[in-house]
Amino acid sequence: MHDDPPRVLSQRDFDRFAALSRDDNPIHCDPAFARGTHFGATVAHGMFLFSLLCAHTARQLREPALPVAQTLMFPAPAFVGDAVRFALSAQPVPAGLAAFATTVSAAAPGQPARVAAAGESRWLAVASPAALGSLPAGADAAAQDGDAALYGLRPGQQAAAVRTFTSADLDEYIALTGDANPFHADAGFARARGFAGPVVPLPLLAGMFSDLLGTRLPGRGTGWMKQSLRLAAPARLDEPLTARVRIVRLRADKDLVNLASEVTGADGKVVVQGESLVLVRNLADKGAEHAA
Repeated sequence: MHDDPPRVLSQRDFDRFAALSRDDNPIHCDPAFARGTHFGATVAHGMFLFSLLCAHTARQLREPALPVAQTLMFPAPAFVGDAVRFALSAQPVPAGLAAFATTVSAAAPGQPARVAAAGESRWLAVASPAALGSLPAGADAAAQDGDAALYGLRPGQQAAAVRTFTSADLDEYIALTGDANPFHADAGFARARGFAGPVVPLPLLAGMFSDLLGTRLPGRGTGWMKQSLRLAAPARLDEPLTARVRIVRLRADKDLVNLASEVTGADGKVVVQGESLVLVRNLADKGAEHAA
């Protein structure tokens, strides 16, 4: 594997990803708001870092593969001006899959690097709709013991959004992130492997959760602490997709919220399953009425 040059983050990057994902959470896009939070400045979207990680991983693989699972923890923020680097460490997995321990580090000029994201990634080496459908299903997230309320939030509350990704969205994603994986960048390649056309990238699908978490439930000011994702079925361009997030646990002593997350396709099939852990210390409106 070879090292990619570091990516130096800019506010323009954050703003472009906000427009692409529809997550204009002020911790990413509003320097004045962000200065009043414990971050002290705008921070990168977690799924923007994930998209850069996917781009890096795809360039390291000998053959094209499809990311099918990812866990990420976000121990420290990545700020404007930080140079981010990526590290992969191969892990043993069943034949047909590639797995890595993943790290995204960030460093300001002249400062030591800090870990901005860390987790594990799995990629399907011989990807097809049938192979994707044969992967083990994820378990539905169940309600857990916790607090009954926090800043107007309650267990069981849900929010949903419908989105259709277009070729223009895909072009912007590739231009912004450098993720030119042929499964989404080359329609002929994807069709030759049994897909209906370009596969919507997993970071774009996960960006639907970023939108809901950062603007609807819990709301503006939410910070991502941990996210798990599992790709269950391909999503195609111009297909109406529905993302949902549901609160399963509140921890008032730590300002933390656990949510189940899911994207379904036009026919109701599950496309992505996941779980989120978010920090609500910086909510812009802690007394807001939230989705039912």
